[in-house]
Amino acid sequence: MLRRIPVLVLLGVLAFTIACTNKKVSNPIADVDSKQPDKVLFDRSMNAMKHNQFDVARMTLQTLINTYPDSEFLARAKLALGDSWYAEGGATAMAQAEAEYDDFITFFPNMPEAAEAQLKIANIHFNEMEKPDRDYTHAARAEEEYRKVIQQYPDNAKMVALAKQKLRIVQEVLAEREFRVGHFYYFEGAYPAAIARLRSMVDTYPLYSKADEALYLLGQSYEGEIARIQQMQATGARAEAEKAAMLDKLTAQATDAYSKILTRYPVMNRALDAKARLEALHQTVPHPTVAAVAQNRAEEASRTDPTWIQDVKDGFSHHPDTSSAAKIGEPTLVDPKPVSATQVIREEVAEGLKPPGTGSNVASVAIIGHGDAPASDAVPHSDAAPGDPNNAAPTPEAAAAASPAGPIATAPSAANDSGAGELKPNVPATADPNELKPNVADENTVAAPPQQVNEIQGNGNTTQAEKPTADQQTADDSVFSSSKKNKKKGLKKVLPF
Repeated sequence: MLRRIPVLVLLGVLAFTIACTNKKVSNPIADVDSKQPDKVLFDRSMNAMKHNQFDVARMTLQTLINTYPDSEFLARAKLALGDSWYAEGGATAMAQAEAEYDDFITFFPNMPEAAEAQLKIANIHFNEMEKPDRDYTHAARAEEEYRKVIQQYPDNAKMVALAKQKLRIVQEVLAEREFRVGHFYYFEGAYPAAIARLRSMVDTYPLYSKADEALYLLGQSYEGEIARIQQMQATGARAEAEKAAMLDKLTAQATDAYSKILTRYPVMNRALDAKARLEALHQTVPHPTVAAVAQNRAEEASRTDPTWIQDVKDGFSHHPDTSSAAKIGEPTLVDPKPVSATQVIREEVAEGLKPPGTGSNVASVAIIGHGDAPASDAVPHSDAAPGDPNNAAPTPEAAAAASPAGPIATAPSAANDSGAGELKPNVPATADPNELKPNVADENTVAAPPQQVNEIQGNGNTTQAEKPTADQQTADDSVFSSSKKNKKKGLKKVLPF
């Protein structure tokens, strides 16, 4: 009796394993009442697939396709041929399944099942997706194939919904990979490389569970570049101007990164830290809208924390943990233009070399040469005859004493690059008697006050202005303090700015 127990246990485990590997297969035309030979062949193939006889099922389906090319079940047979490989599993079988699904989409692009075939192609790569620190080939292919489902079959609501949810998971894995690379560059002090990675990541994957951490790290990287440039020695006024332009540009970029945390991710962990950094940089602290707060809270509520069982399984599995992926929100369907570290450095240098007054927010620096400034030309008088030698402008001191309007205003000369300005007396022009004047009341007449916009004339009742919508109404600072407790996910190095 005791000898039979291990045998029974072994048989039970074997039966359980077979039951788990036997994938459910349904006959899509089982309700069709027909005795035609093509229908009989299709039913036989479905029955063989239920019993895991995939070779028999494929031979039967291939017989149907070759013998009855005009059969009404031809499309179903082509799709079932890919399903047989898909149900069999294994790397070789999945490659064959993908090829069969591609053939089905090529020959039957307008059928409703084409979206299903495209979704299964994406699922093939999704099931082979590995952890963020490993090969990401299947993750990138899964992202591409899921995007095809959403873009090419927008009318198939069921398949689009399934594709969006899987795409959120895939993009969570890809974003985690990019974040880890940017995190590594940051701790190595390679700030341009960190900026390039993190900038591309936050623009491509806004639903990432650590988007606030990535933006905060991006702002810290910009501040790292600020500290590096501040230590550079600038010789001459032009070098100082270039240095100031680069610092202002980097400060603005760091401000944008911190501000986006407060306006897009106000209830996440780094909101209070971003506010503190903006105050340290003497920048304006923005307030999120009520709609942005509600959106971010909904995204955070849709995420789940892994259980201890999942943590144990994660240590033995090559598949990533996808519990932190958002379950709501629109995934990104088009990648922005990628940014490289070389491009980041070129942008910094180009900002410093930008001429004054060409879009830079930096005040231009005028380089004044040594020596006396050239004398300004005389300003002619309108009441003097042409060629009169007495037609000359008075000296600045004389004009200031004679002018009832006050001192003389100095305006910069466009033709003088040395910074010398042309002196112009602040004298009102003589009124032209032929000048047309607007029809206005006398200056001594008191004008009536303008009407209130929210005032209803006639009955004396007033109405309040329309209340701002959730997209316009801003939230107060309490939303930052009510966010989750900051965990400082691995950011142990904070620059002393």
